[in-house]
Amino acid sequence: MSNRMSMEQAIVKGETSLGIEFGSTRIKAVLIDRSFQTIASGSYEWENQLKDGFWTYSLEDVITGLQKAYSELKQEVERAYGITLQTIGSIGFSAMMHGYMAFDEKNELLVPFRTWRNATTGAAAKQLTDLFQFNIPERWSIAHLYQAILNDEEHVPQIRYVTTLAGYIHWLLTGTKALGIGDASGMFPIDESIGNYNESMIKQFDELVAGKGYPWKINDLLPKVYTAGKEAGVLTEEGAKILDPSNQLQAGIPLCPPEGDAGTGMVATNSVRKRTGNVSVGTSVFAMIVLEQELSKVYPEIDMVTTPNGSPVGMVHANNCSSDINAWIGLFREYSEAVGNKIDNEQLYSVMLNKALEADPDGGGLLSYGYLSGENITGLEQGRPLFVRSPESKFNLANFMRVHLFTAFGALKIGMDILTKEENVAIDSILGHGGLFKTPVVGQKMMAAAMNVPVSVMSTAGEGGAWGMSILASYMMSKAQEERLEDFLDHKVFNDVESQEIHPDPIDVKGFETFIERYKKGLVIEQAAVDNLV
Repeated sequence: MSNRMSMEQAIVKGETSLGIEFGSTRIKAVLIDRSFQTIASGSYEWENQLKDGFWTYSLEDVITGLQKAYSELKQEVERAYGITLQTIGSIGFSAMMHGYMAFDEKNELLVPFRTWRNATTGAAAKQLTDLFQFNIPERWSIAHLYQAILNDEEHVPQIRYVTTLAGYIHWLLTGTKALGIGDASGMFPIDESIGNYNESMIKQFDELVAGKGYPWKINDLLPKVYTAGKEAGVLTEEGAKILDPSNQLQAGIPLCPPEGDAGTGMVATNSVRKRTGNVSVGTSVFAMIVLEQELSKVYPEIDMVTTPNGSPVGMVHANNCSSDINAWIGLFREYSEAVGNKIDNEQLYSVMLNKALEADPDGGGLLSYGYLSGENITGLEQGRPLFVRSPESKFNLANFMRVHLFTAFGALKIGMDILTKEENVAIDSILGHGGLFKTPVVGQKMMAAAMNVPVSVMSTAGEGGAWGMSILASYMMSKAQEERLEDFLDHKVFNDVESQEIHPDPIDVKGFETFIERYKKGLVIEQAAVDNLV
C-alpha cells in the first residue's frame, strides 16, 4: 500500500519522466518513476507510404500517433492509480534518425518528409564523401538536401529550416529549434572537440553551393546542437494542447534534447561509455561501438555518429540477419506438422538453435548467405539466399544451424574487422539485444565467437528506445552537478540490473575465423547467383 501511495504522490507531484519514440512501425510512449521503472505506456501502430517516389509519413499521422500514444498512456495511469495526468517532471522525444524535413519561412513543410528508407541520394552521398573525406551515408539529411540541389528541386531556395522527425516534434511542442548531438550527427558531421557541426565541412559545403545563389548558408538551416543533460526548451501552451487535446496537461514542463533511435538504443543498453558497444539483431543487424578517438580514414562500411553526450561512435550496419534463419525454421515447422507433431514456436526455436552448440567449430565446411536483400558491406546490389556444401562437408543438423547463425553475423564481421584489426579499436564488452537472444546462451555464444569479445544480455534489453528516451529526460532533471551520462547509467539506472555475460571460447573463435574466410571466398558464388538467377 505504501508503494502505491508513493507512486501516486510521485505522479501528482510530477516526479516522473516521459519518453516518446517514433519508430518505423510503432510510436511508443513510456512514463517512468524516479527508480526508472515503467509506470505506464501507450503505443500507436503506423506505416510509411510511397508518395511521389519517396517513402514518407504524413504530418497528420505524426500528430495522430503522438496523441494516441500519449492518450493510451494517460488512460493507463488513470486506470491503475485513479489519477488524471496533469504534470510531468521532464519529457523527451526520439525518432528514426536521418531523413529530411525542410520548412519555409512560414514554418510549412515544403516537400513530404523523406525518411531514412529512401535510397535516392547516391550521387549526393558520394560527392559529399569525396569532398569531406568523411563517410556520408545516403540516409543522412545533408545527402537528401544536396541531392535536392543536384536535382534542381524548386523548393530548395525557399528552405529556412531542416530537421529530423524528432527535431520537428520537439520544435512543434516547444518552439525551440534544437537537436540532441546523436541525432544531429545523422544530419551533418560533428566535431567532437566542440560538440557541434564540423566547421571546416560547413565552410566546404557553403563553397560547394555558392554558385547557386541561395539566400541561406547551411548553418542557418540546421537545428542547434545540444548534448544530453541540457535543457532544450519547455512545453508551450500550444504544445501542451497538441500533446493532450483534453487540455489537462500543464505547460512549462522542461524538455531534454530530442534524440535519434540509435542514441536511445545506446542508453537503453547502457552502451555510452567508451570501449563499449551494442549489437541489435533482427531483420537487419547493426553494431555501435563507442570509440576513444575518431578513425584514421574514411570507410564506406563504417558510419560515424555520436552518443547522446557526444562521444564518437563507429556504426556497422548490415541489411540481412535473421530472415533466412526464420525461413528455414519455418520449413522445419512445416515438416513437423506434416508428420503430425505440432510444436510450440518458442520450443522449436530453442531446439533448433541449441543444435548449433553440438556442431563442429567452423560449421563442418558448410556455407550460407542469408541475403534476402542487397548487402552494402559486401557490395551486392541484390539478395539471393543461398546454401552451399561440398562433397567433403559434414552435412548434419548441428552444422547446418551453426552456419546459419554464423552467416547472420558474416557481413557485420567484415565491418567490425575494419574497426578491430585495421583501426585497432579496443572493445571491452558488447551488449546484445533482439529476438535472437530470447533463446538463452546460443546467440550470445555465436556472437562472442564472431566478435571475439564478451557479450552480455541484460534483463532490461527489451525495454526499447522509448524507455531509453525517458531515461535521458530523467537524466536532465535529476543528475548530480557534473555527473556524466555514463556514470548516471552505471550507478543509478543499471546498478542492480541482472545480466548474463558470455566470454568468447577460443575454439569457437578459431572456428568462426575459418568460416569467415570461406564466407569471403564464396562471395563470388553469391554474386553469380545474383547475376544469373531470376
